[in-house]
Amino acid sequence: MDKICVTRQLPQAGLDMMAQAAELVVSPHDRALTRPELMELCQGCRVLVCTLAEPIDREFLLARPEVRMVSNYAVGHDNLDLAAGQELGVVMTNTPGVLSDATADLTMALILALMRRVVEGDKLLRAGGFKGVAPMWMLGSDLMGKTLGILGLGRIGEAVAMRAVAFGLRIIYHSRHPRPEAERALGAEYVGFDELLARSDVISINAPLNPATWGLFNYHTIKRMKPGAYLINTGRGPIIVEEDLARALHDGLIRGAALDVYEHEPQVHPGLLGLDNVILCPHLGSATQETRTRMSTLVAENVLAFLEGREPPNRLV
Repeated sequence: MDKICVTRQLPQAGLDMMAQAAELVVSPHDRALTRPELMELCQGCRVLVCTLAEPIDREFLLARPEVRMVSNYAVGHDNLDLAAGQELGVVMTNTPGVLSDATADLTMALILALMRRVVEGDKLLRAGGFKGVAPMWMLGSDLMGKTLGILGLGRIGEAVAMRAVAFGLRIIYHSRHPRPEAERALGAEYVGFDELLARSDVISINAPLNPATWGLFNYHTIKRMKPGAYLINTGRGPIIVEEDLARALHDGLIRGAALDVYEHEPQVHPGLLGLDNVILCPHLGSATQETRTRMSTLVAENVLAFLEGREPPNRLV
């Protein structure tokens, strides 16, 4: 009987599906595995179900040649060495599409909370700082009529735009390719990256991590943003150089930032921790019961297709 290695406890629905077709070996640790732990757990397993926290590189694939499929419990896949997988004939899959709405909801929540200073106000009240309303106290920013710049108008970026339009935000975007149908549906405008920086009152990062986006938002980039703008990242952490973001916020180049993903996750640059105009979420983008359950069943669908000799629905290589 085939064996499936699962590196973290997943919602039960997906585990039940896979258990009908193979023997499951599930990590007893509710944390990212070390490389030695991963090597040991995967011994004799034909399929590996992993998360973004486990790098699956050429070294691992050569050391565990019995692993013939890697099913990533995430839409991102920068933890997977796709080139090595293709070279060595290892099937690799992910879970796209199912987390778009949940991540877009969180993005809008962060935009609202940041612009209306909700988290800052909550901390202040709990510390005894609320003495009554004053005309010039705790002023935030209206959303209506502002310009939202979206970096990466894929499934998640488009879902963010749909929600933002309902709040009266104008939409501009920059992606690898223009999206004419989305432009017509959302009234969105395709712009170059420099124009996105200069015109946006809020920038939402929803782009994938690749050589072109890695470290894209550094001090010099943020300096080119519209003064008083806000920066939101629910995409990939390393797109922002956190040390540079902390410096830019300290220097007053932009008004605030909200992050759900981090450059060296789970570590956060200490320069961001003490700033009142920064909201820091612990990677909650897909963290709803419904979305995480659907991700687990999608992982199982990919695995079962592979074990049955069918094409996995979300194959990367």
